[in-house]
Amino acid sequence: MRKMLILLFLTVILSLSGLSSGQSAAAALPKNNVYMDKSNHSYIPLRFLTGFGGIQTEWNAATKEIKISLADVSVTLTVGQATASVNGKPVTISERAFSENGTTYVPLSLICHSLGIMLTWNTDSSSLTLTKGEDNSTLPVLSGSLLKADSPAVVSANRTFKIGSRSFNVQTVTISLLHPTISLDVVLAGNTVGKVETLGSLAKRSSAIAAINGTFFNAYTQEDYKAPYGYIVSGGKLLMNSSGDRRTIFTIDNNNLAELIPGLDFNNRFATGSIKTSLQAGPRLLVNGKVALNVAAEGFKDAKILTGGGARSALGLTRDHKLILLTSGGATIPQLAEIMKQAGAYQAMNLDGGASSGLYYNGKYLTAPGRLISNAIVVKE
Repeated sequence: MRKMLILLFLTVILSLSGLSSGQSAAAALPKNNVYMDKSNHSYIPLRFLTGFGGIQTEWNAATKEIKISLADVSVTLTVGQATASVNGKPVTISERAFSENGTTYVPLSLICHSLGIMLTWNTDSSSLTLTKGEDNSTLPVLSGSLLKADSPAVVSANRTFKIGSRSFNVQTVTISLLHPTISLDVVLAGNTVGKVETLGSLAKRSSAIAAINGTFFNAYTQEDYKAPYGYIVSGGKLLMNSSGDRRTIFTIDNNNLAELIPGLDFNNRFATGSIKTSLQAGPRLLVNGKVALNVAAEGFKDAKILTGGGARSALGLTRDHKLILLTSGGATIPQLAEIMKQAGAYQAMNLDGGASSGLYYNGKYLTAPGRLISNAIVVKE
């Protein structure tokens, strides 16, 4: 997978050195992403280009002709044809525009070269940042085959991992984040900061197919208000502020590009308007496929995190944009990191654990929490 993604970037760069949005009605349009097929040709949705950096697009449904223009540059191509024109001059292309799943895709290298769009490869998130003038946008890279609406989007499994001399039985739910039917959110108990509710109730009233407990919170107070700890964002709105908190944050944008970022980076990232949903917990478990624990630096002081073992909840991100939700019993944080690595995660972080640890899927508990919780990550299909 790593070689394929590196090859994508090199293919685009090498190609650059040589060289109305056309959507049909569909129940669920694919997320915007850069798509690389099995021949390592890369494409971008025509609808993404519309308006990006001042780009204008035209689609002729009768002739399947596409016109993409910016200032004094005009690119014309036709779905299925190996020829195009730039400002009226013919160009032979190896990547042909095509339509699938209600979306028209155009060759990335041709468009970037012709219109002067800059590309930056992001290893951590397997994504490309496109920049044109004042505009920039980061899109996940999907490799292999396009995801179809009738393909499985969410699967669960009971798995066993051996860490040292111990075996851990874990529950997992794996979500294809780029699947056209999938969306994620963070839901507050009672839709109010400081309330608590069962995980199953949070999932059911959100019409969620899957859910996992979220941030740490003050579960032991006798007061009615049980404060959650850390940043919480839902629908692009900041529901809970936590200025100066260093713990790891899970973020996701409108294209379901998920990332894990340091707490101190949150305010600058949120100010860009790119974060749709986020939740802070930690500590970080994996960075780029390797165990990377710096628990004290994230501000943790509780022995339950520093040295103890217990029920754990965690989330992981794979290189091919899948989200792994996982629960395990009796694990220390270092053991949990190894579990997430064996589960196939490339990036991973811990969530609240102990009696809060819970995982819900398809109308029932895979792991039942031992108490009411403050908030949850919910997966809708």
